[in-house]
Amino acid sequence: MTTPYFVFESPEAASRKVASEIATLIRERSAQGRSAVLGLATGNTPLPLYRELIRLHREEGLSFRNVISFNLDEYIGLERDHPESYWSFMHHNLFNHVDIHPENIHLPSGTVAADEISDHCAAYDAAIQQAGGVDCQILGIGRTGHIGFNEPGTPATARTLLVHLDEITRQDAAPAFGGIENVPTTAITMGCGTILEARKIALLAWGAKKAGIVCEAIQGPVSEQVSASFLQNHPNAAFFLDQEAASEMNMDTNNN
Repeated sequence: MTTPYFVFESPEAASRKVASEIATLIRERSAQGRSAVLGLATGNTPLPLYRELIRLHREEGLSFRNVISFNLDEYIGLERDHPESYWSFMHHNLFNHVDIHPENIHLPSGTVAADEISDHCAAYDAAIQQAGGVDCQILGIGRTGHIGFNEPGTPATARTLLVHLDEITRQDAAPAFGGIENVPTTAITMGCGTILEARKIALLAWGAKKAGIVCEAIQGPVSEQVSASFLQNHPNAAFFLDQEAASEMNMDTNNN
């Protein structure tokens, strides 16, 4: 089977759709006196989504007081205040602009001691479960087909874990770090098994550079070599694409 996908004129249009669904979830849970648990991603891809969520907060009164967030990953070796840490990224691009409670924000630690990483990863998964599981998980896709930092060869059952970053992934991050020599070689990431437990998954992808891997993930075989292909087996996952990212799809299979 293929994963459902939806094609939009622009990243902003796709992000408005996803943000609207997230806002509905947050408001429904708030009316029930319950928390909404969001799984969040970093990088350039989700920026239009975060801008729209901030707009909904500022202009339409969307409150994040009942939101609990869990980020996918963090580089090993970066302090929270490092400009390229995902902690900094999330606060700069979302958390500082909405009314989420700081204690409800969760990211893996990039500075946990080496001999404590295994326990840290297990505790992260346990915290997700204690929160009731992720209601909606936002994903991007790397050029290696990774979701989170689940590089080729990561099994579908993997829990939150320490990973070694693929050279392509590090090359893509190099400009932000001022050269590949400054890019960390390892990270902690939610494993594919952790990600796939989310009740709903929305993968965002923009631009022609993502078109080939997007097509492989949606219409190719399910394989550990492309962890995004595991979404084909998820009951409530979908890709949200701009026209360039969808340019290599066989549209005969589009079911949106």
